[in-house]
Amino acid sequence: MNTRRTDAADYSPATTAIPPGLAGLRLDAALARLFPEHSRSRLQAWLKAGRVMIDGQPADARRKVLGGEVVRVEALPPPVGTSVAAEEIALNIVHEDEHLLVIDKPAGLVVHPGSGNWSGTMMNALLHHAPRLAEVPRAGIVHRLDKDTSGLLVVAKTLAAQTDLVRQLQARSVKRHYLALVHGLVARGGLVDAPIGRHPVQRTKMAVVGAGHGAREARTHYEVRERFAAATLLECRLETGRTHQIRVHMASIGHPLVGDPVYGKRKSVDARLDAFPRQALHAWRLSLVHPANGVGMTWESPLPADFSALLAACRHG
Repeated sequence: MNTRRTDAADYSPATTAIPPGLAGLRLDAALARLFPEHSRSRLQAWLKAGRVMIDGQPADARRKVLGGEVVRVEALPPPVGTSVAAEEIALNIVHEDEHLLVIDKPAGLVVHPGSGNWSGTMMNALLHHAPRLAEVPRAGIVHRLDKDTSGLLVVAKTLAAQTDLVRQLQARSVKRHYLALVHGLVARGGLVDAPIGRHPVQRTKMAVVGAGHGAREARTHYEVRERFAAATLLECRLETGRTHQIRVHMASIGHPLVGDPVYGKRKSVDARLDAFPRQALHAWRLSLVHPANGVGMTWESPLPADFSALLAACRHG
């Protein structure tokens, strides 16, 4: 008997029999095998909420299964939050199917509502474009771009797709490439391998910090694309995805991003660089394995007009 639904965005109860091969496992471990489309933390939350029944009775995560029991999971849809309203905001969608969306985000668009930005965000736009995203945590958003960073990001349309994409991010099989214009002349490509955490004094900033300051490992690969008189165009590839990672790492090696109001220079030898109104950072390539069919997919985004114009000005001296 197995009536489990494969569409994880459908919150109808899922019922199945525990196969004999799982006998002896704790219930939570058995559930992880039976429902791989859900994360362990999600299954644990449903267990604690009494949404998992064994032979019609509430189940304890620690109990050992014998095999043959009937398990029923009544998935609890997590609300996005009453303060996040659907809003008709244009989205540049470069790919969409029943499992995921790939968005080319413009600079200036906030991804997730937060302090001072409770409307006009990409999440508000997503909830209008696909109302069923209200049933997926964070409206399917699995990674973010800073407000003034442009380019590609992926959004999951189902719980199964979101779980798979999060696991891909953790396994570093999602490849994210950026173009960054930095101050100064970078001699050659390299790797910045330096942990990032909250700045010990300026708590709104991130910084390269040592152990004991909540630092998490962070690695950024970079290659020189083009050199100008006072700046260098780099291609950066994230191995990890920490907050402000490229901005912090490039500043840490003496080459902050052009236009970065937090980690950049206030004044340089080139007024055109100083006048650029945002960090010159664009997520131009995104690669991942499709969560439903296992096919590798890659998308690329052209540079936005303001970034292209700045590079053209630099080329003309």
